[in-house]
Amino acid sequence: MINTYQAVDQKKEDFRKYLERNGIIDALTKVLVGLYEEPEKPDSPIDYVKQFLGGPSDVDTEALRHENEELKRKVEELQARIDELTSAPAVSDQPSGVAEQTQQ
Repeated sequence: MINTYQAVDQKKEDFRKYLERNGIIDALTKVLVGLYEEPEKPDSPIDYVKQFLGGPSDVDTEALRHENEELKRKVEELQARIDELTSAPAVSDQPSGVAEQTQQ
């Protein structure tokens, strides 16, 4: 039973060292201190933490999804136009009589 507790404690310690080595503990400490010192607490602490750590907020995500859908529609429209133009027979820029005269 004591070995089980030691193994769990060792696993926790290894994880703590991993977080410390990669700067996670410092980053989380800074964001939590910033939130604590904020004179007006934000309505959404999660968004505050995301913004502090550089993640997109929900508004950014929704705007990006909307933009992505619009761009997908535009790509489909343009691809259809390309297909339409490439399947149409080639048309000369010159009137038919002019093209025949220049060849003679």
